[in-house]
Amino acid sequence: MSAAATTLVAAKPRGRVLGAVFMGYLLLSLAIGFALLLWLLVDIAATGLPYIDRALFLNDPSADPAIAGARPAILGTLYIGALLLVFTVPLGVGTAIYLEEYADKERWYNRLLELNIQNLAAVPSIVYGILGLAFLVRGLGLGRVLLAGAMILTLLVLPVVIIASREAIRAVSASIRQGAFALGATKWQVVWRQVLPAAAPGMATGSILALSRAIGETAPLLLVGALTYVAFNPSLLDQFTVLPIQIFQWTSRPQEEFKVLAAAAIIVLLAILLSLNAVAIWVRNRYQKRW
Repeated sequence: MSAAATTLVAAKPRGRVLGAVFMGYLLLSLAIGFALLLWLLVDIAATGLPYIDRALFLNDPSADPAIAGARPAILGTLYIGALLLVFTVPLGVGTAIYLEEYADKERWYNRLLELNIQNLAAVPSIVYGILGLAFLVRGLGLGRVLLAGAMILTLLVLPVVIIASREAIRAVSASIRQGAFALGATKWQVVWRQVLPAAAPGMATGSILALSRAIGETAPLLLVGALTYVAFNPSLLDQFTVLPIQIFQWTSRPQEEFKVLAAAAIIVLLAILLSLNAVAIWVRNRYQKRW
């Protein structure tokens, strides 16, 4: 046996011990994370579930916790979610199709576009809030309205949707494209009838998960005016608030009753987010094709 082989055999038990220690550290970290999450969920559920009633969904915010509700915040969250779907999905999917199917990789502007998309996906959300305040609220004169909030959240999640859609398009087997071209299909026919249906589950999953992230965002909306008292149903060009902001306002109150209402509102927000995630999983499993 050579000296190198002898060294490997001698070091093998030590490597196993280090590997076992590292695996134990990873499992411990995972257990701590899950335990903290479970504790938070149980605490919030025990505190807020008894206070999820008609008043929470139908009443306006009030200084009296006995009659305070979150109807404007719930409607604002749902409206922003709907606007995000309208704004983000066409732009994100269209950009992904162009970059993957039509763009010339050698062109400098296409490379610059790809670089900017990758960089924008890592920009902190507060920077988008500053951008929205400077260019949308003040520059374009939109004011602190729901449309400005939806537009700035669109800029926030658009890079994520583009990246997820590009990955879904890349996952489509090349043989599908080649077979369609062999039968005489045009480029657009291949993209529209073959590539997009096959990539739709991945695109839908990425878009809905990005939407879930946007609904939970607070920092950008604070800068575009969501931190206001709203006691009416918001519209496109009205002041607005959303559930994360309403939760923040209630938790900052000294009365214990408002903290209980905040726990109930957290459960409502979690229900919305989990519903969106469930839809994403269902769409992926329902329409996924295996080649």
